[in-house]
Amino acid sequence: MTFKAEADSGVADRDEWSYAPAVGVGPLRFGMTIDEVVETSQVLGQTEVSDCPHVHAIFSPTWKIEVHRRGVASSLPAVTAYVSQAAGLFCIASDAIHGPQVGHDGIPLVGRDLSELESDEIAHAEAVDGHFRYTPEGYAGPDDPGVVIRGQCVGQVLRSRPLFMVTRDGANTEWDSMPSEEYHHGQS
Repeated sequence: MTFKAEADSGVADRDEWSYAPAVGVGPLRFGMTIDEVVETSQVLGQTEVSDCPHVHAIFSPTWKIEVHRRGVASSLPAVTAYVSQAAGLFCIASDAIHGPQVGHDGIPLVGRDLSELESDEIAHAEAVDGHFRYTPEGYAGPDDPGVVIRGQCVGQVLRSRPLFMVTRDGANTEWDSMPSEEYHHGQS
């Protein structure tokens, strides 16, 4: 299996973060409070905290923490973390351009052309006699309920913007827990 180098996809100087299902991504751990997320995110850059609209009555108040990389001129956040009053940190999104690279079973998930990611997931599943999954939107990703692959428009190409999640506030699945801000993120 071959993977496109970051330089080939127009992305350079990316941090690499590890993912542990139901535990966290990089230095961020599921269940953290807003203050813990802000303090921990200082390693990457500057943070902005804002309230999320209360769209669904089932969910407790939720906050969005955008982490902007130091030294990057763009206003796009590298990482967006979502913290629920009841569950703490439950969702971490890595931006397709500026976010840290996170892999699953050796497959890079961030900033990939979605058709190439799908091909790599299929090849990996065949090689290990395993599985992969599609989101309701049709994006291929690892067979891990804690990883939801989303699309983010980068120029004319739709690139991968993975969400790493745990369920929140009585939701049945990670898909049900997805913050409303992520439904149309990066879509044109």
